Amino acid sequence: MPLIFFSVVFLLLIAGFPVAFTLGGVSLIFGYFTCGLPFFNLLPLRIWGVMSNYILIAVPLFVYMGVMLEKSGVAEKLLETMALIFGRIRGGLAISVVIVGALLAASTGIVGATVVTMGLLSLPTMLKRGYSPALSCGTIAASGTLGQIIPPSIVLVLLGSILNVSVGDMFMGAVVPGMILVFLYIVWIVIAAFIKPSCAPAMPIEEIERFRGKAMARELLVSFTPPVLLIGLVLGSIFAGIASPTEAAAVGAFGATVLTIIKGKFSYESFKSVMAETTHLTCMVFLILIGATTFGLVFRGMGGDRYLTDMILGADLSPNMFLALVMGVVFIAGFFIDFFEITFIIVPVVAPIFVSLGVDLVWLGILLAVNFQTSFLTPPLGFALFYLKGVAPKEIKTSQIYKGVIPYIIIQLIGLALIIFIPDIIKWLPDLMAGS
Repeated sequence: MPLIFFSVVFLLLIAGFPVAFTLGGVSLIFGYFTCGLPFFNLLPLRIWGVMSNYILIAVPLFVYMGVMLEKSGVAEKLLETMALIFGRIRGGLAISVVIVGALLAASTGIVGATVVTMGLLSLPTMLKRGYSPALSCGTIAASGTLGQIIPPSIVLVLLGSILNVSVGDMFMGAVVPGMILVFLYIVWIVIAAFIKPSCAPAMPIEEIERFRGKAMARELLVSFTPPVLLIGLVLGSIFAGIASPTEAAAVGAFGATVLTIIKGKFSYESFKSVMAETTHLTCMVFLILIGATTFGLVFRGMGGDRYLTDMILGADLSPNMFLALVMGVVFIAGFFIDFFEITFIIVPVVAPIFVSLGVDLVWLGILLAVNFQTSFLTPPLGFALFYLKGVAPKEIKTSQIYKGVIPYIIIQLIGLALIIFIPDIIKWLPDLMAGS
């Protein structure tokens, strides 16, 4: 019965039914017929426990910070400056997009906002400079997904809550893997520009010379200071032990508001828009979370967690074999369902098994976050692809976007493999901070 229950939910999600209501509705029906009505006396307590979780207050605060920062115009200024710094290098504009994407990821943590912003600002410029549509689209989409792994990432907050590990440890563990992905992206761009120079030409020397005059130092200062300060306030306060992730999220939300005011982009209408979008995204997350809580309660009530644990342990799978199985399932599921759904359906089911196998849950959480990042790029349901297509010029075909993201999907899988085989990649920064 647990496998039938799980299969029904999975099939309905693939069919396109709303996530929160599918999880909650199917769970209530199966729970009533298998566990009885009195079983649901536990449900209000479980939902209240989720909604009163202090850690999850960080979710709306980080969402607000990201949406507000999008309104500030920081991304536009960063992109212009970075493009001129790397302009004379073949592929320099694409490298600029990756670096700006990483800085925005560390400032906002919201994939949709980053992809849309980068798509609006950089895609027309890249096409105008003679960049191939596939390389342009792939670079923008992949750079936008860095918000999944580079902290402060909402998915790391959610995974920390579900796996019952420190969100601060998750943030510290994710920094180096995120930087490795940025490095691998840049390596690929350099290789692509070397193999086919016409797909990523350098910028005209006249524009570079105009920039590299007396105003260069001022432009660099104006462009880099705001995001670096915001990143320092949020991540620095967490890593130094001054603030919890939730408190740091509040600092970041306040800092983003002040930054928007300083930039002269703050108004009643913009504030109203930010609040509406924050409310919308937060409600979506918590509705899914409530549905997933109902799903988890019924699944455990049926003995599904014991059934799966006994089945895995009875199959005598080693921790590595089970990890490979789960990573494969998560990667394939990412083609069809959103990372929120995977987080709330698959992770609570497999987490107890990993605990029984003695797996480091912080390491597991980072692996899952990198894997979830790939789901934003894999068709047919890769959200980064939809975001980019929505703001791309009409001449950009969907096939060009798909073609452009393939190398980056492979790069992310390489990054995932590196983290699996070299776990010290995750442990290096937490150990360094603990030692200091």
